[in-house]
This record gives sequence, structure tokens and C-alpha cells, in this order.
Amino acid sequence: MHRFGLRTVVALVVAATATTIMAAPAGAARPATPVPPTFGTDWDDPVTAAPPVQRPPGRSCTTRIVDTEFRDFTPFTGTFTPPAACRGPWRTVVLTLHGAVAGRQYDRLGYLEIGGVTIFKHSTPQPSPDGIEWTVDKDVTAYAPLLSTPQPVEMLIGNVVDDTYTGILDVTVDLTFYPGRAPAGGPDRVIALTGRHGEGTSLVGDLTVPRNSERLVAEVHATGSGGGCEEYWYLTTPAGADYSCPTEAGPYREVQIRIDGTLAGVAAPFPHVYTGGWSNPFLWYTVPAPRAFDIQPIRYDLTPFAGRLTDGRAHRVEVSVLGVPAGQPGWDVPTAVLAWQDPHRRQVTGALTAATPGPLTNTSAADGRTVTTTGRHGLTTSGYVDTSHGRVTTTVTRAVTNDSVHTWTEGESHDALDATWTDTDTVTTRTGHGTPTTVTTQRRYGMDGATTLAPDARLTTTITLTDAAVVTGRPGGPVRLTDTYTGEASYLTNVPRPERQGRATTRERYTLLTPHNRYDRTVATEQGRAVRP
Repeated sequence: MHRFGLRTVVALVVAATATTIMAAPAGAARPATPVPPTFGTDWDDPVTAAPPVQRPPGRSCTTRIVDTEFRDFTPFTGTFTPPAACRGPWRTVVLTLHGAVAGRQYDRLGYLEIGGVTIFKHSTPQPSPDGIEWTVDKDVTAYAPLLSTPQPVEMLIGNVVDDTYTGILDVTVDLTFYPGRAPAGGPDRVIALTGRHGEGTSLVGDLTVPRNSERLVAEVHATGSGGGCEEYWYLTTPAGADYSCPTEAGPYREVQIRIDGTLAGVAAPFPHVYTGGWSNPFLWYTVPAPRAFDIQPIRYDLTPFAGRLTDGRAHRVEVSVLGVPAGQPGWDVPTAVLAWQDPHRRQVTGALTAATPGPLTNTSAADGRTVTTTGRHGLTTSGYVDTSHGRVTTTVTRAVTNDSVHTWTEGESHDALDATWTDTDTVTTRTGHGTPTTVTTQRRYGMDGATTLAPDARLTTTITLTDAAVVTGRPGGPVRLTDTYTGEASYLTNVPRPERQGRATTRERYTLLTPHNRYDRTVATEQGRAVRP
């Protein structure tokens, strides 16, 4: 997962040194360590500025569901059994992945399935020669209905171990259960698609929901990966441009979901940067890019379709990525559906009343070695269900945009991108003749970076990444999140690994403002050592 588009350094980057990435708890203390002038054979374990998962007080039970080494592409399989000493309901369920790796290895991408549902997707650090460890916590309380009964477990982090790439991924995964009253508003069922199969970059499967379902939300863990151009889809160029990753229409991508052939959802994919990204793994050794270790799903509110889906029949669901050249692989889109049920009805009925897509704009124009891209799309769906508490009408409006300018020089010795994505959805719900409620989620992703190979063969990458969201309309007031990463790193490309003289300065600030709390933390590093921000 190294390629950035610099033709002259691809082979050199594959052999570059790498380090670890870990999501450490906020406030974790480390002894002060002098900052070396360049990277050596070891450095601090990774740290993020993100807030720790909140664990309630009181007793808990921990069940280990994965304990394995990933050396190849053989999945780990096992069985999960709910803990007898902590029977549900649960206030909170926390997933904890712990990993260790040493030597030399690529960054790898993996998944964890329970009962056929992907509940966690993860990319790995690249190890230091002396070895590193990392830990990621994730709140998986929403999957409690799935975890209430024994389920098959499957996990895979595909890996290659040979004389050159020596890093073996030693991984455990635990689930910790905190008994108590289940949080209000959680789903009643978590449903995997059946009969699913891939068609190019699409996923097609059958969905059967409980007949008393009154609300439905799909989750799609969408990632472009595999080391090819789709891993760096935001840098692809339209056919005819003099660049090493041409596609038919350029970099605009959109993750779409269809139900029985009707467009049911559109979304902007998150521009993930893994720990070998932008030709410079030195950037990510101690502070990873946003979402690198917890690849969050895209969520689609499918409630307008509920009245159509509660007939007891299997319905065809297709998830696809718009903009990928026909027949080209590189995307993975595992999908599940969360269902909320009416406890007082055996079946709810209703209808889809509107599914109206807006015009699609996808222009990507090349002018010499500059490509300017503008993408726009929208969709409005509306429907109702007749429930025990009245007729509930739901209207979902979603709009996505992408604006980017990509420039490079001959031979791609200088390669730069300035890109912004927005993804806004508004969900309006009305019960009977009551007052409608509207919740709006505005997401904005930013990527502004450049990689330059100087005449002395030193490669330098500077980058700023932004992951921001604002949620309005919920009781209590708005919620605002901003996660910003900035970094600069360089190394010599024409020398053996121990002589690369790698240097990096990185910084991440994470702020989360809610009606009742404010979280604000910054972490910073130099040459892999934590420093005062």
C-alpha cells in the first residue's frame, strides 16, 4: 500500500522502512525520550488524539474470540459464545484488538466477521525492526442483538511472510461485556445479506427483514485497496492525461446502494490513507491518518423502503462504486442492515412514495499536467409505515460533492493534490399529524498534500488531512467533530534501509464538542518520539 504515483520511486518505496501504528488511550503517559536526528531501529508505539472508549463502572466479563498469527491469506475461524457470567442485556460492549509485529512488513487490511456480519475493519501498522505493539478499542454495543447468541467468527488480515517481508502479525481480539440496562435507541436485529457475491467492485445479496421492521439502516465498510490505483482513487486521472493511474472518467467515486434495482442511497467514500500511503511510511509511524485503524462504515437510512421490505420475501440489494472502470477490481464493500422492530405488531405495512435522484455531475478535465475535478450528486427518498403508534413518514435527502485539483511534473517527481469531499444527509420523520423532526449530518473530508523527489534523491511529503462532521437537530443541541492530521516526512531513496536518514514531524488534533462535554487533545511527534504539542 505504498504507491502515490511517483514512477521514479515506486520500487524504492516498497523497500522503505516502516513502523507501527497503535490507537493508544488518551492521556497515556510515556517517559521522556530524547528526539534523535533521524529514525533509528525503534521508536514510540503509535498514539492517536482520539478520545478513549467510555467504559461504565461495575463488573464486566471478557471473552477472547481471536488469538492467532497472520502469516498468509488463511482466515482465522472460531465460535463466539456469550459469557454465562454476564448475560444480557448489556449497557456497553467493547471490542479490543491487540497486535504485535516486528521486522519488515507492508501495511495490511483486514476484517472481523461475527455471524457473517463485518463488525470491524482494520489496517495495520508497519513494524520497526525492533518490533511494535498496538491496541484499538471500539464500541460495538449496536451489535448486541447479534452477540446474544453463539455465532461463527472469521477474521483475516492477509499477509505475506518470506525472506524479505518477515513481519508476522500476532493478533488477539477480545469482547468485554458490561451488564445493565441496554441503551435506548439501539437496533433489535443485525442482518447479514445472504447469497452474497461480488460482481467486479459490486456486492449483490438477498435481504430479508423482520416483518415488523419500522426502521432500517445499512452499513457498508467500503475500502479501495489492494495496492493498485483504486487504493489511491483520488489521484486517478481521465484517459489521455500523462499520469500513471488513468481511468475512464477520473477520480470521482460514489458508493451507491440499490434495492430491487431502485437507487436507495448515495455516499462519498472516505479517502483512507494507510500506513504506507503517499509514498512515505515515515509519516505514519507514530501518528496514523484519521480512521486508519477503525475503518468506519458508511451508513444509509433505508427507512423509506421499510414498507416495501416487510412482505416476508427476500429482496435484492446491490452495493457498487460509481467511477471505477468496468471490470477493474480494488474495492471491498461488505454490507449489513440494522433493523428496529415494532414490538406490538407482527407486521407493519407501508409504501415507498418517492425515490428521486438528482442530476449527476462528474467532470474531470485535464490541462497539461493538471486535472480539475467537480462531482455532484443527490437523492431524495420518502416512504411510510403504519405502526402501532401511528403512520410514520420518513424522508431522506442526501447530497455528495467532490472538488479537487491534481498537479504533477514530468516523471511525477512532484505530485500534489488539493481535494475536498462533502456528504450531507437530512432525515425528516413525522408520526401521524405530529410535528416533524429533522436531523442533519454534514460531513467534510479534506486532503491537501504533495510529494517531491529532489535531485539529491530525498523524497519529501507534506500533507494535511481533515475528517469533520456536524450533527444538528438532535435533542440537546449540535455535535461537532474535527480530526486534523498534519505531517512532513523525508528520506533518501537511493541507499540501503539503515541509511535512509528518515525524518518526520507529525501532529494530530481531535476536538469533539457536545451539548454537555468538550474534548480537545493534540499529540505530536518528531522522528517517531512523542514531543510536547
